[in-house]
Amino acid sequence: MDIKADETNNYAYNKKLQPFANRLRKEMTKAEACLWKYVLRARQMKGYQFRRQRPVLNYIADFMCKELKVVIEVDGSTHQWEETVAKDLKKEKNLIEAGFKVLRFTDEEVLRHIEGVRESIVLAIQEIEQSTPLLPRQHGTDKLLPRHWGTYKLLPHQRRATKQ
Repeated sequence: MDIKADETNNYAYNKKLQPFANRLRKEMTKAEACLWKYVLRARQMKGYQFRRQRPVLNYIADFMCKELKVVIEVDGSTHQWEETVAKDLKKEKNLIEAGFKVLRFTDEEVLRHIEGVRESIVLAIQEIEQSTPLLPRQHGTDKLLPRHWGTYKLLPHQRRATKQ
């Protein structure tokens, strides 16, 4: 895939997937709804705007921040199936190649360790802010974010720190 997500293509927005995205937005999983309500909605995450069920490339990202070029995926039990794992890997690879950073959490991590998930997202955002000190939102520049990012997952110490 040779598409680079940037402001010229509305961050690889795929209008054809919009009806499907609208339906998914109305049928969010419990974990997605919790992450949205308690962490990402209404610029709660360091003032950045996240969108839910965002059509990007040929996929629907669970959550996406255009400014940071971050995609957050919340994986339910079906994401353990071999076929779904292969699709997830391809999706992740294509998103990274397009310039996104991908953060991936399981339903269980979100539902049982939401503070650890929040901490992981904050750390990823801080890394972006440090490597790109002049984000467009902050200084009105059109400086592009770095093109290659990896995947973040909840670290073991973050799981333990939030056990109830």
